[in-house]
Amino acid sequence: MNADIKQKLMIALGWFFVILGIIGALLPVMPTTVFLIIALGLFSKSSPRFHQMLLNNKFVGKDLKQWEQNKTMSRSSKKKSTFIIFLSFGISIAILHGRIGLQLMLLSIASVLLIIIWKVKES
Repeated sequence: MNADIKQKLMIALGWFFVILGIIGALLPVMPTTVFLIIALGLFSKSSPRFHQMLLNNKFVGKDLKQWEQNKTMSRSSKKKSTFIIFLSFGISIAILHGRIGLQLMLLSIASVLLIIIWKVKES
């Protein structure tokens, strides 16, 4: 594959994952951080400018730098993530009052997310 086409494809995929990360910040079922880590990896191989843009972002830059350097999360990030998961999934489960199947599905997803977050090494 032509190097120029490969680079443009990786940049496009990086932006696709950034957009998914933004959507994930608004929806409780989509993982924001995972999508941003994928975008960071794509940008690191295709666009130093966009790579630095993510690393310098005031909302997620610190956590992405930490992940890129050590593959770890801070305890405070884990606590914030846990709070957001409890809040967003709790609201979603309350809204779905009486729909036990959907409530159990959301509870399962939240449980898996929490297990994954708390298994990541701490800095």
